[in-house]
Amino acid sequence: MEFFKIEGSGNDFVVTDNRNLKITKRRQTAIRLCDRKFGIGADGLLLLERSKKADFRMRIFNPDGSEAEMCGNGLRCILRFAVETGIERKKIISVETKAGVLEGRVSGATVRAQLNITGKPHLNLKIPVGSTAITGHLLNTGVPHTVIVTDDINSINLQSLGPEIRYHNIFKPKGTNVDWIEVVGKHSIKIRTYERGVEGETLSCGTGSVAAGIVGFLLGLLEPPVTVLARSGEKLIVSFDKHLRTVYLEGKISIVFKGEWLGK
Repeated sequence: MEFFKIEGSGNDFVVTDNRNLKITKRRQTAIRLCDRKFGIGADGLLLLERSKKADFRMRIFNPDGSEAEMCGNGLRCILRFAVETGIERKKIISVETKAGVLEGRVSGATVRAQLNITGKPHLNLKIPVGSTAITGHLLNTGVPHTVIVTDDINSINLQSLGPEIRYHNIFKPKGTNVDWIEVVGKHSIKIRTYERGVEGETLSCGTGSVAAGIVGFLLGLLEPPVTVLARSGEKLIVSFDKHLRTVYLEGKISIVFKGEWLGK
């Protein structure tokens, strides 16, 4: 199986063309390929498949084998993959996802992708953790994200707090991704994310960056566009109108290498 290793702001994926359905055991394959010791190593497996609604369909599987509804950086990676391999040559490309049909544009290494807001935001949720309560703000940007504002992002014990909030009773049955943000200026934030499926901190999260930018705007802390400094040190740009009708995520996408998985 031929594959590309592609990353967006440190969020890395194994990407392959599955239009001929050569991969049928998607979950098992994701677990094997995403393993950083015994596989290729990645935050997820992206499969490009045929679609009746759009130019192609994206399916994304986490390292634990679960299928994600959406992934902002994953969408941008698969858009670059489609252009790089010649699968798509259009300026505007439509992609079917579990979060709806979304559009994107590839300009060299820069990829801009549309995201949608699902449902209404739930601001100022009180989340009991131990002897205290943490204030979180829930927003679904294709997948659920709980955004927490902090004064010092580096002081957060993410590996301890992340799982407690991710699996909290408030967010059952599917749980939530968790993002901590530190506001740097009216158009700039720092972010750290604990991701479902990966079950740990990732260097970047596209849907989390969008959720963080919009929550900051709704709280009166930010104005669009918002520059998001990821844990990787790279920057993403979150753009949206003030009625949240159009939302975009933009940044650099790098093709790391191309290879062949022997499946042994």
